Amino acid sequence: MQRSFRFMQLDVFADCLGAGNPLAVVLDAQTLDAAQMQRIARWTNLSETAFVLPPSHAGADYRLRIFTSRQELPFAGHPSVGGAYAAIEARVVDAGKTALIQECAAGLLPVRVDGIGATRRIHVQAPPARIDAAHADTLVRLSRALGVPLEAARVAHIDNGPHWIVCDLERGESVRALQPDMVAIGALCLALAAVGVSVFGRQCDAQAAIAVRAFCPADGMPEDPVTGSANAAIAAWLHQRGELATLGASYCASQGREIGRDGYVHLNVDADGRVSLGGDCVIGVRGHLEL
Repeated sequence: MQRSFRFMQLDVFADCLGAGNPLAVVLDAQTLDAAQMQRIARWTNLSETAFVLPPSHAGADYRLRIFTSRQELPFAGHPSVGGAYAAIEARVVDAGKTALIQECAAGLLPVRVDGIGATRRIHVQAPPARIDAAHADTLVRLSRALGVPLEAARVAHIDNGPHWIVCDLERGESVRALQPDMVAIGALCLALAAVGVSVFGRQCDAQAAIAVRAFCPADGMPEDPVTGSANAAIAAWLHQRGELATLGASYCASQGREIGRDGYVHLNVDADGRVSLGGDCVIGVRGHLEL
Protein backbone atom coordinates (compact mmCIF):
# COMPACT_ATOMS: atom_id res chain seq x y z
CA MET A 1 0.00 0.00 0.00
CA GLN A 2 1.21 3.49 -0.86
CA ARG A 3 2.19 5.27 2.37
CA SER A 4 3.54 8.64 1.22
CA PHE A 5 1.57 11.31 -0.62
CA ARG A 6 2.51 14.75 -1.85
CA PHE A 7 0.76 17.31 0.33
CA MET A 8 0.08 21.04 0.27
CA GLN A 9 -1.72 23.46 2.55
CA LEU A 10 -2.74 26.78 1.08
CA ASP A 11 -4.95 29.77 1.76
CA VAL A 12 -7.66 30.27 -0.86
CA PHE A 13 -9.33 33.59 -1.77
CA ALA A 14 -6.30 35.38 -0.35
CA ASP A 15 -2.98 36.78 -1.56
CA CYS A 16 -1.13 36.40 1.75
CA LEU A 17 -0.88 33.67 4.38
CA GLY A 18 -3.32 33.91 7.26
CA ALA A 19 -6.17 35.30 5.17
CA GLY A 20 -8.89 33.56 3.15
CA ASN A 21 -9.81 29.93 3.75
CA PRO A 22 -7.16 27.29 4.52
CA LEU A 23 -7.25 24.10 2.45
CA ALA A 24 -5.35 20.82 2.67
CA VAL A 25 -4.62 19.09 -0.65
CA VAL A 26 -3.47 15.47 -0.97
CA LEU A 27 -2.01 14.74 -4.42
CA ASP A 28 -1.73 11.41 -6.29
CA ALA A 29 -4.51 10.12 -4.04
CA GLN A 30 -5.81 7.34 -6.29
CA THR A 31 -4.81 4.55 -3.86
CA LEU A 32 -6.89 6.02 -1.01
CA ASP A 33 -10.45 4.85 -0.47
CA ALA A 34 -13.31 7.01 0.82
CA ALA A 35 -12.87 5.90 4.44
CA GLN A 36 -9.18 6.80 4.39
CA MET A 37 -9.93 10.17 2.79
CA GLN A 38 -12.52 10.89 5.46
CA ARG A 39 -10.04 9.97 8.19
CA ILE A 40 -7.42 12.31 6.72
CA ALA A 41 -10.00 15.12 6.45
CA ARG A 42 -10.81 14.72 10.14
CA TRP A 43 -7.11 14.81 10.94
CA THR A 44 -6.40 18.03 9.00
CA ASN A 45 -9.19 19.66 11.04
CA LEU A 46 -9.93 22.22 8.29
CA SER A 47 -13.27 23.07 6.75
CA GLU A 48 -12.38 20.92 3.73
CA THR A 49 -9.64 18.68 2.38
CA ALA A 50 -9.24 18.05 -1.37
CA PHE A 51 -7.84 14.88 -2.94
CA VAL A 52 -6.40 15.08 -6.48
CA LEU A 53 -6.68 11.95 -8.62
CA PRO A 54 -6.24 11.05 -12.30
CA PRO A 55 -9.45 11.70 -14.29
CA SER A 56 -11.85 8.87 -15.02
CA HIS A 57 -13.51 10.86 -17.82
CA ALA A 58 -11.69 11.36 -21.11
CA GLY A 59 -12.58 15.06 -21.25
CA ALA A 60 -11.17 15.96 -17.82
CA ASP A 61 -7.69 17.13 -16.85
CA TYR A 62 -7.88 15.85 -13.25
CA ARG A 63 -10.38 14.52 -10.74
CA LEU A 64 -11.14 16.04 -7.34
CA ARG A 65 -12.79 14.54 -4.26
CA ILE A 66 -13.77 16.92 -1.45
CA PHE A 67 -14.33 16.05 2.21
CA THR A 68 -15.37 18.01 5.28
CA SER A 69 -14.61 16.49 8.67
CA ARG A 70 -18.04 14.78 8.47
CA GLN A 71 -18.88 14.01 4.85
CA GLU A 72 -17.91 14.05 1.18
CA LEU A 73 -19.29 16.94 -0.88
CA PRO A 74 -20.14 16.78 -4.61
CA PHE A 75 -18.76 20.30 -5.05
CA ALA A 76 -17.25 23.07 -2.96
CA GLY A 77 -15.77 26.34 -4.15
CA HIS A 78 -12.60 26.89 -2.17
CA PRO A 79 -11.38 23.27 -2.62
CA SER A 80 -12.07 23.56 -6.36
CA VAL A 81 -10.13 26.81 -6.70
CA GLY A 82 -7.34 25.63 -4.37
CA GLY A 83 -7.29 22.12 -5.82
CA ALA A 84 -6.78 23.46 -9.34
CA TYR A 85 -4.02 25.79 -8.10
CA ALA A 86 -2.27 22.90 -6.33
CA ALA A 87 -2.63 20.61 -9.36
CA ILE A 88 -0.90 23.22 -11.53
CA GLU A 89 1.85 23.86 -8.96
CA ALA A 90 2.48 20.10 -8.60
CA ARG A 91 2.58 19.66 -12.41
CA VAL A 92 -0.36 17.27 -12.32
CA VAL A 93 -1.63 19.36 -15.24
CA ASP A 94 0.27 21.47 -17.76
CA ALA A 95 1.23 24.76 -16.10
CA GLY A 96 0.82 26.56 -19.43
CA LYS A 97 -2.84 25.70 -19.94
CA THR A 98 -5.35 28.49 -19.41
CA ALA A 99 -8.47 26.30 -19.63
CA LEU A 100 -8.95 23.07 -17.67
CA ILE A 101 -11.78 20.66 -16.94
CA GLN A 102 -12.24 19.53 -13.34
CA GLU A 103 -13.99 16.22 -12.77
CA CYS A 104 -15.83 15.93 -9.45
CA ALA A 105 -18.96 14.27 -8.11
CA ALA A 106 -21.02 17.22 -9.40
CA GLY A 107 -19.81 16.64 -12.97
CA LEU A 108 -17.28 18.21 -15.33
CA LEU A 109 -16.63 21.84 -14.45
CA PRO A 110 -14.73 24.37 -16.62
CA VAL A 111 -11.74 26.05 -14.95
CA ARG A 112 -10.11 29.25 -16.24
CA VAL A 113 -6.54 30.16 -15.28
CA ASP A 114 -5.51 33.83 -15.38
CA GLY A 115 -1.86 34.79 -14.89
CA ILE A 116 1.11 32.68 -13.84
CA GLY A 117 3.00 31.86 -10.65
CA ALA A 118 2.13 33.85 -7.56
CA THR A 119 -0.26 36.08 -9.53
CA ARG A 120 -2.26 33.13 -10.86
CA ARG A 121 -6.02 33.43 -10.27
CA ILE A 122 -8.30 30.41 -10.66
CA HIS A 123 -11.95 30.65 -11.77
CA VAL A 124 -14.26 27.62 -11.54
CA GLN A 125 -17.75 27.32 -13.03
CA ALA A 126 -20.14 26.19 -10.31
CA PRO A 127 -22.76 23.51 -10.95
CA PRO A 128 -26.26 24.79 -11.80
CA ALA A 129 -28.20 25.85 -8.70
CA ARG A 130 -31.63 24.55 -7.71
CA ILE A 131 -33.43 27.27 -5.76
CA ASP A 132 -36.46 26.55 -3.58
CA ALA A 133 -38.50 28.67 -1.18
CA ALA A 134 -38.15 28.10 2.55
CA HIS A 135 -41.00 26.59 4.58
CA ALA A 136 -42.66 28.53 7.39
CA ASP A 137 -41.10 26.32 10.06
CA THR A 138 -37.63 26.97 8.62
CA LEU A 139 -38.24 30.72 8.74
CA VAL A 140 -39.23 30.55 12.42
CA ARG A 141 -36.25 28.41 13.41
CA LEU A 142 -33.78 30.41 11.33
CA SER A 143 -35.06 33.72 12.69
CA ARG A 144 -34.54 32.49 16.25
CA ALA A 145 -31.08 31.11 15.44
CA LEU A 146 -29.90 34.34 13.81
CA GLY A 147 -31.72 36.64 16.23
CA VAL A 148 -33.31 38.73 13.45
CA PRO A 149 -36.83 38.84 11.93
CA LEU A 150 -36.98 37.29 8.46
CA GLU A 151 -39.34 37.61 5.51
CA ALA A 152 -40.12 34.57 3.37
CA ALA A 153 -38.88 36.32 0.21
CA ARG A 154 -35.44 36.76 1.81
CA VAL A 155 -34.74 33.09 2.57
CA ALA A 156 -34.14 30.22 0.13
CA HIS A 157 -32.83 26.68 -0.05
CA ILE A 158 -30.13 26.54 -2.74
CA ASP A 159 -28.44 23.34 -3.89
CA ASN A 160 -25.41 23.65 -6.19
CA GLY A 161 -23.72 20.47 -4.98
CA PRO A 162 -23.99 21.20 -1.26
CA HIS A 163 -27.34 22.36 0.13
CA TRP A 164 -27.28 25.88 1.61
CA ILE A 165 -29.92 27.78 3.55
CA VAL A 166 -29.37 31.31 2.27
CA CYS A 167 -30.65 34.49 3.89
CA ASP A 168 -30.61 38.01 2.43
CA LEU A 169 -30.17 40.48 5.30
CA GLU A 170 -30.06 43.40 2.81
CA ARG A 171 -27.39 45.45 4.63
CA GLY A 172 -23.76 44.48 5.08
CA GLU A 173 -23.78 46.03 8.55
CA SER A 174 -26.49 43.57 9.62
CA VAL A 175 -24.40 40.66 8.34
CA ARG A 176 -21.28 41.75 10.21
CA ALA A 177 -23.16 42.37 13.48
CA LEU A 178 -24.71 38.88 13.69
CA GLN A 179 -24.07 36.72 16.75
CA PRO A 180 -25.94 33.54 15.82
CA ASP A 181 -26.91 30.61 18.02
CA MET A 182 -24.60 27.91 16.63
CA VAL A 183 -26.36 25.08 18.45
CA ALA A 184 -29.67 26.05 16.84
CA ILE A 185 -28.06 26.44 13.40
CA GLY A 186 -26.40 23.04 13.71
CA ALA A 187 -29.69 21.38 14.64
CA LEU A 188 -31.49 23.10 11.74
CA CYS A 189 -28.84 22.02 9.23
CA LEU A 190 -28.94 18.41 10.42
CA ALA A 191 -32.76 18.39 10.22
CA LEU A 192 -32.74 19.77 6.66
CA ALA A 193 -29.60 17.94 5.41
CA ALA A 194 -27.93 21.30 4.76
CA VAL A 195 -24.20 21.94 4.96
CA GLY A 196 -24.78 25.36 6.50
CA VAL A 197 -26.53 28.72 6.68
CA SER A 198 -25.14 31.60 4.62
CA VAL A 199 -26.16 35.25 5.03
CA PHE A 200 -25.33 38.27 2.90
CA GLY A 201 -25.98 41.99 2.56
CA ARG A 202 -24.92 44.86 0.33
CA GLN A 203 -22.01 47.07 1.30
CA CYS A 204 -20.70 50.22 -0.34
CA ASP A 205 -16.92 50.32 -0.51
CA ALA A 206 -14.18 49.97 -3.08
CA GLN A 207 -13.24 46.41 -2.09
CA ALA A 208 -16.48 44.44 -2.38
CA ALA A 209 -20.14 44.77 -3.32
CA ILE A 210 -21.54 42.41 -0.68
CA ALA A 211 -20.59 41.04 2.73
CA VAL A 212 -21.07 37.29 3.28
CA ARG A 213 -20.87 34.95 6.26
CA ALA A 214 -21.41 31.16 6.39
CA PHE A 215 -22.13 29.04 9.48
CA CYS A 216 -21.50 25.27 9.34
CA PRO A 217 -21.44 24.00 12.94
CA ALA A 218 -22.85 20.58 12.01
CA ASP A 219 -19.68 19.96 9.98
CA GLY A 220 -17.37 21.11 12.74
CA MET A 221 -16.92 24.65 11.42
CA PRO A 222 -18.94 27.19 13.43
CA GLU A 223 -18.06 29.92 10.92
CA ASP A 224 -16.48 29.01 7.61
CA PRO A 225 -13.86 31.62 6.64
CA VAL A 226 -14.56 32.10 2.91
CA THR A 227 -17.06 29.89 1.09
CA GLY A 228 -17.07 29.50 -2.69
CA SER A 229 -20.20 27.37 -3.06
CA ALA A 230 -22.24 29.68 -0.79
CA ASN A 231 -21.10 32.71 -2.77
CA ALA A 232 -22.00 30.95 -6.03
CA ALA A 233 -25.43 30.10 -4.58
CA ILE A 234 -25.98 33.75 -3.64
CA ALA A 235 -24.97 34.89 -7.14
CA ALA A 236 -27.39 32.43 -8.75
CA TRP A 237 -30.22 33.65 -6.49
CA LEU A 238 -29.47 37.32 -7.21
CA HIS A 239 -29.55 36.51 -10.94
CA GLN A 240 -32.90 34.72 -10.60
CA ARG A 241 -34.33 37.72 -8.74
CA GLY A 242 -33.03 40.19 -11.34
CA GLU A 243 -30.90 42.02 -8.75
CA LEU A 244 -27.57 41.94 -10.56
CA ALA A 245 -28.47 45.13 -12.45
CA THR A 246 -27.25 47.14 -9.47
CA LEU A 247 -24.33 44.91 -8.43
CA GLY A 248 -23.20 44.04 -11.94
CA ALA A 249 -22.74 40.66 -13.61
CA SER A 250 -19.20 40.63 -12.20
CA TYR A 251 -18.68 41.63 -8.59
CA CYS A 252 -16.54 40.88 -5.53
CA ALA A 253 -17.74 39.48 -2.20
CA SER A 254 -16.04 39.99 1.17
CA GLN A 255 -16.06 37.14 3.69
CA GLY A 256 -14.07 36.07 6.74
CA ARG A 257 -13.34 39.47 8.27
CA GLU A 258 -15.26 38.69 11.47
CA ILE A 259 -12.97 35.76 12.29
CA GLY A 260 -9.69 37.32 11.16
CA ARG A 261 -9.54 35.55 7.78
CA ASP A 262 -10.36 38.42 5.42
CA GLY A 263 -10.92 36.99 1.94
CA TYR A 264 -12.40 37.99 -1.40
CA VAL A 265 -14.37 35.95 -3.93
CA HIS A 266 -14.73 37.18 -7.51
CA LEU A 267 -18.11 36.23 -9.02
CA ASN A 268 -19.32 36.34 -12.61
CA VAL A 269 -22.79 35.44 -13.90
CA ASP A 270 -23.28 35.13 -17.64
CA ALA A 271 -26.48 35.84 -19.57
CA ASP A 272 -27.63 32.23 -19.17
CA GLY A 273 -27.16 32.30 -15.39
CA ARG A 274 -23.95 30.26 -15.26
CA VAL A 275 -21.92 31.27 -12.22
CA SER A 276 -18.13 31.31 -12.04
CA LEU A 277 -16.22 31.96 -8.84
CA GLY A 278 -12.56 32.78 -8.55
CA GLY A 279 -9.80 34.00 -6.34
CA ASP A 280 -6.13 34.12 -5.46
CA CYS A 281 -4.21 31.41 -3.58
CA VAL A 282 -0.99 31.27 -1.58
CA ILE A 283 0.80 28.08 -0.55
CA GLY A 284 2.11 27.82 3.00
CA VAL A 285 3.12 24.15 3.21
CA ARG A 286 4.66 21.79 0.64
CA GLY A 287 5.70 18.32 1.72
CA HIS A 288 4.57 14.73 2.14
CA LEU A 289 1.81 13.11 4.14
CA GLU A 290 2.98 9.84 5.69
CA LEU A 291 0.34 7.25 6.63
